[in-house]
Amino acid sequence: MAAEKDKMKIKIMKNGPYIVTGGVPLYEQKLITDEGGHTRELQDIRQHPPQENYTLCRCGASKNKPFCDGSHSEIGFDGTETASRKTYMEKADVFEGPELKLTDVYEFCDHSRFCLRAGGIRENIKKSNDPESRQTAIEEAMVCPSGRLVLWDKKKGQAFEKEYETSIVLIHDPQKSCEGPIWVRGGITIESADGTEYETRNRVTLCRCGTSENKPYCDGSHWMNAKQKLKFRKKWGLDEKKEE
Repeated sequence: MAAEKDKMKIKIMKNGPYIVTGGVPLYEQKLITDEGGHTRELQDIRQHPPQENYTLCRCGASKNKPFCDGSHSEIGFDGTETASRKTYMEKADVFEGPELKLTDVYEFCDHSRFCLRAGGIRENIKKSNDPESRQTAIEEAMVCPSGRLVLWDKKKGQAFEKEYETSIVLIHDPQKSCEGPIWVRGGITIESADGTEYETRNRVTLCRCGTSENKPYCDGSHWMNAKQKLKFRKKWGLDEKKEE
């Protein structure tokens, strides 16, 4: 299995699509919300027939989604990669409670809204000596598709991470009436258009609407307007961090 995983790769083409090689399974799932409107889980929609290689749309304009049909050339798509190449831990801010520690890289946020339940993950971490709050915080962090949030057991020094099948999931967001990001699970190599590799992680989300300002990663642009994004950037000081 390890040998199969080593063959799996996502190659980003300059101003073009994602070329996926190595027989990576491709699924589609949708976000499920509770009565309070908070995202709780992902529900299966379908699995695409197995393919050794396939090409996923990155510009958002393909008429054969999720696959590329060459529309990026017709629309003059600018796919310039602007994301920082620092590692997750180099960029992470740390928030601690009695029993749990959170590492958080705000720029990875894909705005799937899993962390807002029961007052939000930070409130639950503050009360992490309470079993219910602790469990809610763990659930919120582990299901975060983008890997923005990683929760740690302070006593054991271990991260709470699911063991995912090495695969790609196309996320749909019924609440926002749009397509969500490309969820890359299980540690698949992502190679930049310039031939370098991004840090390989258990979970990341890639942009597929073409409008992210943190390419190749999703930044919520598939549903957020300019005002909403500015509010988020100010809240977490993202512009200040970019200048550092």
